[in-house]
Amino acid sequence: MIDLPVGLPSELVPLSWLIGVWEGTGVLDYTVGDESVSRQFGQRLSFSHDGLPHLAYSAYTWLEPAAASATDADTAGERMPLVTETGYWRLSRKQGDGDPGPGMLPGIGDHPFTSAEAVETLRNGDGGFDIEVSLVHPSGVAELYLGQVKGPRIDLATDAVMRTEGAKPYTAATRLYGLVDNHLLWAWDIAALGQDLRTHASGRLAKVE
Repeated sequence: MIDLPVGLPSELVPLSWLIGVWEGTGVLDYTVGDESVSRQFGQRLSFSHDGLPHLAYSAYTWLEPAAASATDADTAGERMPLVTETGYWRLSRKQGDGDPGPGMLPGIGDHPFTSAEAVETLRNGDGGFDIEVSLVHPSGVAELYLGQVKGPRIDLATDAVMRTEGAKPYTAATRLYGLVDNHLLWAWDIAALGQDLRTHASGRLAKVE
């Protein structure tokens, strides 16, 4: 049973099982040409809400200590900061007069979808809810994912990827999230560095807050 946080907007109920802080480990496994990178990492994810109909997301990932035979003696036995990302998750729907924006313009009239009955009208033909996820990486990459949440499972695929001139080649990705035995399991496939879409990383996280 999932306890809903106080003040949770009705639109976030389908995503409510994500809310909290999760921490655990995962495996990075990616092949570029004849070279394969395989490492274990640790990760801490946070999903929170501020009363608005979206979840704020942040992730911090580090490489676990390298094996004693590692060629780089400076990293053996030490955690190494790896990557961070931040973004927003929300149900996909048309913005109306009652929604704030663009910019800081306030909404006009009542905010829509404030009841469970109203949110139910957003279900798609598959019985889930379409969602939008926007993520930003400090390395100069921004991703827009489209997908759906259906019970304790989320499937996402990039609709757009933007890169700064100095960013490394990265063109597409898919992500899968699921709640299994009270753990958050996820998998991330990417098309990068001239490669087609392929396995990249996966993790298993437990809720710590």
